[in-house]
Amino acid sequence: MKTFFRLFFWVVVLVWSGSTYAESHRRLSSYHKYIKTYKDLAIDQMHRYKIPASITLAQGLLESGAGLSELARKSNNHFGIKCHSDWKGKKVYADDDRRNECFRKYKNVADSYEDHSKFLLRPRYSSLFRLNIRNYKKWAKGLQKCGYATDRSYANKLIKLIEDYELYEYDAVKKGRREREKEAEVLPVLKREIFRANGLLYVHANDDDTFEKIAHDTGFKAKHLRKYNEVPDDFPLQDGDIVYLEKKKKKADKPNYDHVVEVGESMYSISQQYGIQVKSLYKLNKKDEDYVPEEGDVLRLR
Repeated sequence: MKTFFRLFFWVVVLVWSGSTYAESHRRLSSYHKYIKTYKDLAIDQMHRYKIPASITLAQGLLESGAGLSELARKSNNHFGIKCHSDWKGKKVYADDDRRNECFRKYKNVADSYEDHSKFLLRPRYSSLFRLNIRNYKKWAKGLQKCGYATDRSYANKLIKLIEDYELYEYDAVKKGRREREKEAEVLPVLKREIFRANGLLYVHANDDDTFEKIAHDTGFKAKHLRKYNEVPDDFPLQDGDIVYLEKKKKKADKPNYDHVVEVGESMYSISQQYGIQVKSLYKLNKKDEDYVPEEGDVLRLR
């Protein structure tokens, strides 16, 4: 009898694991399909309205469930924009923060993307357009601070999507072309001040910096620096970013025992702050890769 129950238990576990994997695979496939379908729309909006394509795509993914939400499928509303008093177009009603709220309905998805851009031109969001168009982190934080959504982890979710799916690469596409910007062939020699913290050597990135430039100045290979910092090719560095010159640790040095999450932080940015490997940070906190830190969460560092 005990043998029977053990076998039954493992059958249930295998079935559950298989269904979980299948669901995860379907979700990833739908996200990649969404990006492939609408990236050109997002890039076009970026060139016309100066809104980062990465932000537009991340919001579209998040708000529409990769185009699979009922609001997206039936009303072509990919950004969860509500009617407001100035809306003269078609309307639909659905439960959100309150029951039976009014949402905008569009003729097609392109109209939804266009209206999203114009929606962000309101005075409420004017501070966003003073930000660098390549600084997706500040744009994400700014959207949350301006009240685009009530979710306290909204900025962090956008940043995670942008980094997981490398959406930042679309912010570098030149107007009228569909290719990445090429690095200059001749790189100037820069003076680098090397720091030490968390028992690790690092430098601070400058404005418009690249791993190639830092490698040139420090004697390392760019591919090794990317590996140490756990980033893919073409990851955009921002002014002040920490770039480690050696492999990060599996846990933080004392007395760093825990960290309280702030707005705009991701598991990656926290791992950089304390010199911990991203996978170790997930493991220490018993979180899977779908976890998005929310403002106020307390994460273990060792």
